[in-house]
Amino acid sequence: MEENQNSDDQPFFEEVIKKTKTGITFPKDLRESLFEEDADVYFRLFVPKEKDKIVLEFLSEEQVKEISEKLKAKKPKVKKAPLTPGEKKLTTPKKTTGPSPAWGEYFVYDFDAKEKIIPILESAFYKFAETPLHLEDAMGRVKYALVSFLSPTKTENAKLYFSVEKFLIDIIEKFNQPNLLDWIFEKIIPHVESKFLYEQALLELVEASLRFKRWEKAEIYIFYVLKNIDSYSKSEMYNIMNSFKQLVKKVKYVERSDKIDILLKEKLMEYGDGVEDVDYKIQIIEFLEDLKYIELAYDLAKKVQINLSPESMKIEEIRKIVRRLHTTPIESKPESSMDFEEDVGDD
Repeated sequence: MEENQNSDDQPFFEEVIKKTKTGITFPKDLRESLFEEDADVYFRLFVPKEKDKIVLEFLSEEQVKEISEKLKAKKPKVKKAPLTPGEKKLTTPKKTTGPSPAWGEYFVYDFDAKEKIIPILESAFYKFAETPLHLEDAMGRVKYALVSFLSPTKTENAKLYFSVEKFLIDIIEKFNQPNLLDWIFEKIIPHVESKFLYEQALLELVEASLRFKRWEKAEIYIFYVLKNIDSYSKSEMYNIMNSFKQLVKKVKYVERSDKIDILLKEKLMEYGDGVEDVDYKIQIIEFLEDLKYIELAYDLAKKVQINLSPESMKIEEIRKIVRRLHTTPIESKPESSMDFEEDVGDD
């Protein structure tokens, strides 16, 4: 019986580990035994008064929110030892070399938790800057910033998610981490519950994916932008045109895949043929021209001109557009540098 009791007391895992400059890392064997590769795992961390152990308890997402709220309301401050006479307070040296966070770019819109997440994102930023990169550690800090400061207000949360997305896109660009595009699309975009910010968040992904020549991803993001545009009612044509304007701005000067061109051409022509207002038709003609779809722009402009009354105040404007497009050289698309066969499975 005593032997059985001793057997039951055996821990599931036991090993001596060391705290390094970057912190404490779970041994690989333990990670593989306890954690799924892509699953988010949360813990409650506490240290007893004796300070003789660090305890981690697994938490569900519901428990995370509940406990985070309690801890924010009453969080014990870590007491620092008083300075001895003549001792000077040490200051953390500022990081003057290498990339640094671009706070002005991340926080386009103000929200309540902004000041609270800045130090967390800052620590994550410099984790991404470390060599070798401990991606789990860096992303863990980002996830903590998202989970810990959610608000009951959808608009506040949308601004939080959008700011974290802007932060991660800066990480992608500064530290060459394009695989984070998938994480943003799966973990951030669905939680942006603001029609305007949802579209802005997708446009950020469009721009980043095109910059890194991740064509298939850009096609997906553009598809969802166009789907969001379609969700506006016909009485919201101003919003529709503004959305097209923002999308065209993101893609007009970069190399695009054939599928992206097809998506854009079809949707622009759908609205060009569908709207009645001449001003909106002219805007769509200009979008087509910006994207170098000269033949389509010319055909649509001619159609508008034919259907306009000679007495219309817009007749001279549309004639100028037709003449301009008629003399605009049609640029043949350059030989694409994309090798679709090699790109398959590249991620």
